[in-house]
Amino acid sequence: MPVFSGTDLTCLRGDRLVFTGLDFRVESGGALLLLGPNGSGKSSLLRVMAGLLRPFRGRLAWDDAASEDDDQHGGRIHYVGHLDAVKPVLTALENLSFWASLGGAADPAGAAMAALERLGVPHIAGVPGRYLSAGQKRRLTLARVLAAPAPLWLLDEPTVALDRAAVRLLEGILAEHRAGGGMVALSTHADIALPGAAELHLDHFAPATGDDVDLDSDANGDGEAAA
Repeated sequence: MPVFSGTDLTCLRGDRLVFTGLDFRVESGGALLLLGPNGSGKSSLLRVMAGLLRPFRGRLAWDDAASEDDDQHGGRIHYVGHLDAVKPVLTALENLSFWASLGGAADPAGAAMAALERLGVPHIAGVPGRYLSAGQKRRLTLARVLAAPAPLWLLDEPTVALDRAAVRLLEGILAEHRAGGGMVALSTHADIALPGAAELHLDHFAPATGDDVDLDSDANGDGEAAA
């Protein structure tokens, strides 16, 4: 069964140390709930997990093997940021078909339509992105995780702009993914049912006042700090 983990992670954004000494582990069927105040590094950690931001120090691993192949790692994940990536001139179906194609779906349009139906918004398929409400855009964005398979879902504030009925629908989708052996890591400020999820409080890994880092070296020893 797959295991995704991080060991002794330090994140540097610009000249600010966001978190340090952070460990996590997510197993098949597991979930990790990222908690903490704004600025504690929840979004940064998700970006590190997605391979979009390299840790200043520390190691990511998949089944205990270093996760360094960007293409291979990208094929294992769905990352959904807190902003909706919706092209205003494309219809909802066209937007989602693009993501399905990018994720390797054999029938992108069919997979996209099925995902819209599962998210309860098949009626928006022909509507251009510019005319969608905030809630519809969010459902469209979340539909990306269903349009092409991936074992690890990384979700940044997925409940933003969703009403309670939509949150319950998302909770069911997350439960189904985990029941099939999938893994989830998500950040949230809202209540969301994620039974058995481990909690990671990012503020517990905040650098102590006066902590410093050597900007001339990183975890790989190549002399360039990732920002």
